[in-house]
Amino acid sequence: MPESHLYAAARTPFGRYGGALAASRPDDLAATALSGVLAKSPGLDPSTIGDVFWGNSNGCGEDNRNVGRMAVLLAGLPTSVPAVTVNRLCGSSLDAAIMASRAIETGDADVVVAGGVESMTRAPWVLPKPARGFPATDMTAVSTTLGWRFVNQRMPKEWTASLGECNELLQERFAISRDRQDEFAARSHRLAAAAWSEGFYDDLIVPVDGVELARDESIREGTTAEKLAGLKPAFRPDGTITAGNASPLNDGASALLIGSADAASSIGLDPLARIAGRGVHALDPQDFGFAPVEAANAALKRAGINWSDVEAVELNEAFAVQSIACVDAWKIDPEIVNTKGGAIAIGHPLGASGARILGTLAHRLVESNQRWGVAAICIGVGQALAVVLENDRLTSGRPVAR
Repeated sequence: MPESHLYAAARTPFGRYGGALAASRPDDLAATALSGVLAKSPGLDPSTIGDVFWGNSNGCGEDNRNVGRMAVLLAGLPTSVPAVTVNRLCGSSLDAAIMASRAIETGDADVVVAGGVESMTRAPWVLPKPARGFPATDMTAVSTTLGWRFVNQRMPKEWTASLGECNELLQERFAISRDRQDEFAARSHRLAAAAWSEGFYDDLIVPVDGVELARDESIREGTTAEKLAGLKPAFRPDGTITAGNASPLNDGASALLIGSADAASSIGLDPLARIAGRGVHALDPQDFGFAPVEAANAALKRAGINWSDVEAVELNEAFAVQSIACVDAWKIDPEIVNTKGGAIAIGHPLGASGARILGTLAHRLVESNQRWGVAAICIGVGQALAVVLENDRLTSGRPVAR
């Protein structure tokens, strides 16, 4: 069976809610990331791309009609290149990468692109369609930016609690203090700012036409735990979760070029990393923040390694509290987690985050000459995904094209 490899990664800078990317349509952001990752392989004939798997969570605005296919068309690829849009909420683009790897490993394709996009700023307000025409009563417009909308009343209330309330419950379960959460959040900003200053992200970022945004917009250089301690709780009067120790609302897109080992000649690059293991897990909906624990354990088992082999972890920081709970459960050194910053600082445009963490992980492994890494992401309504990468440079003995 062929093995699947990650050859290149690219993404837009992530904009804050209502910020620099507010005027950029999500389908245009998707096309930007798609074009950006293919630009790393100028010799690749785009007509040989077997499929495009594209993640998107909201999908009810300008991204509503198979935004993956829209990205292919807007990027100027041949109309013969197919595409599908994947929705597993926050895990959509990591799921897209998993699907892409399976397409390679089953021989269905030799070269594929995976990625994702979200414009949380441009997510529309929507109205329920009435059961009959011309209702005489008022109707309420519902924001589609984040979380539940049009909740089915048959669902137990604990399943449909807000994401923040679910994580306050997690905080109570594991007694994770506000101080620990604020320290974790401050570290995210500090490491993200340092990674940008040191040039780590230079090779990963593609600019958005007409937008003056040079780096991720939500990073607050100089943020400290002491400053974060002054913020009010966001979900409970006596809670621990604030706007400072949770990920913000964001806009952006990410893309990955994935292929077989034999595709190296047509792609014109040596691969960055082998996709060595995949895992998915689900819990009660309110426990979604803890679901990455078993998703990552499953991915490690399928890769044939243990946590003692892992030197780099990219865990999407939806909330500091759930990130800490997962790291504690894995019993790993927290210093190997998100060393280039995480979503609390960088941002979490839902459908784009999975591809971001996987691309970042591959580049971390290459930069640090480390062999094994894990990317994991929690997903609303009780799910999580994880992927294990193996550094191809260490196993092939060849220099990796950057």
